[in-house]
Amino acid sequence: MILVRDKQCHTLPNDVPFSAGVASGNDFQWCFSQVKGAIDEDVAEADIISTVEFNYSGELLATGDKGGRVVIFQHEQESKNRPHLRGEYNVYSTFQSHEPEFDYLKSLEIEEKINKIRWLPQQNAAHFLLSTNDKTIKLWKISERDKRAEGYNLKDEDGRLRDPFRITALRVPVLMPMDLMVEASPRRIFANAHTYHINSISVNSDHETYLSADDLRINLWHLEITDRSFNIVDIKPANMEELTEVITAAECHPHQCNVFVYSSSKGTIRLCDMRAAALCDRHSKFFEEPEDPSSRSFFSEIISSISDVKFSHSGRYMMTRDYLSVKVWDLNMENRPVETYQVHEYLRSKLCSLYENDCIFDKFECCWNGSDSAIMTGSYNNFFRMFDRNTRRDITLEASRESSKPRATLKPRKVSTGGKRKKDEISVDSLDFNKKILHTAWHPKDNVIAVAATNNLYIFQDKIN
Repeated sequence: MILVRDKQCHTLPNDVPFSAGVASGNDFQWCFSQVKGAIDEDVAEADIISTVEFNYSGELLATGDKGGRVVIFQHEQESKNRPHLRGEYNVYSTFQSHEPEFDYLKSLEIEEKINKIRWLPQQNAAHFLLSTNDKTIKLWKISERDKRAEGYNLKDEDGRLRDPFRITALRVPVLMPMDLMVEASPRRIFANAHTYHINSISVNSDHETYLSADDLRINLWHLEITDRSFNIVDIKPANMEELTEVITAAECHPHQCNVFVYSSSKGTIRLCDMRAAALCDRHSKFFEEPEDPSSRSFFSEIISSISDVKFSHSGRYMMTRDYLSVKVWDLNMENRPVETYQVHEYLRSKLCSLYENDCIFDKFECCWNGSDSAIMTGSYNNFFRMFDRNTRRDITLEASRESSKPRATLKPRKVSTGGKRKKDEISVDSLDFNKKILHTAWHPKDNVIAVAATNNLYIFQDKIN
């Protein structure tokens, strides 16, 4: 693995202990915690997980799937009998967020697949989240009910209306305890604002607005207003034949509510300031790494397309993921990234076959740990990669049921790129490209990670030495 930072090259062995401590710099190993989902070999398309997201506290973990369902897991408290075990995540609520639709004007089917989920900061006892498919964004309220009212005057206990003329005395309704019930109800539906498929939603730091992006436009919404939004970026040319790039991802700055970034299929990132103009077609900063002419090939433009962009929690850096690498950019330096991590450089020689089976168009996401000291992203063969920014160490781990015993330590995996293969290595020719880790999430405070592998959700945690 070659890591580039400030024009210095560091070669890092894969077998060194990996440290990504959020609170401390202690070396630790990752171990299995849980796996959710069926073991069946034949996976239904609707069950494939399409997004994973922790809420701001890490108490709740939400997943969306291609069937339009949202499943929320809640973190249970640690057991007093087994203090060394962290509490597990158990199902808290499941609901159908989106249904398949048909656009009769365009003769177009609209999939129910959940593209993105974003939590809102918790303001009261209820939780709120935004979920979106290709066209419609919904604001959901998730609330608990453990009491019910009894003793109504105008209706019986079974809900039937009573005859007013038979009511001879007034009763004061009372609240009676009942089994805990978690309700998910749609509070707002934001529709009919995107001509193209929505690829991103991002809640602003003012907690009042959020942005949504499709291939050619970005809209700014107010959470209380559903019938209109402000178009803040529009890159659609007058003649569609002149179209050279599309928007691939967008995100609001974590602290400055006027700043947002969006990435393109050309491998560039634009930072915009909404104070400058109502329509942010003219960017404030333009981030692009000059291409090495010697490495140019037929696939250069495809693999340079950015599939995800994420601000660090501090707001000082942003991270972008292209097909082969993850790059960390300093917002104060536009001409090149400060860090470049090769995710699966061994696939560069396989780009032709990856193009033929369409894998080269896979959109991998990336995420930061709580202290911005480590980053994680996915790969093929159910492998996922972690990079420690402080120690310059990296590791490849596998989401597999073979190591799904409680507290089982994950063994680092290595890929052989040719020549003589060592005992623990796997050949690049035997990688399974149907098993891919596209969606991952890192707990905002603890070393707990969620990894989506097809229809299974794996949860891993640190095992401190």
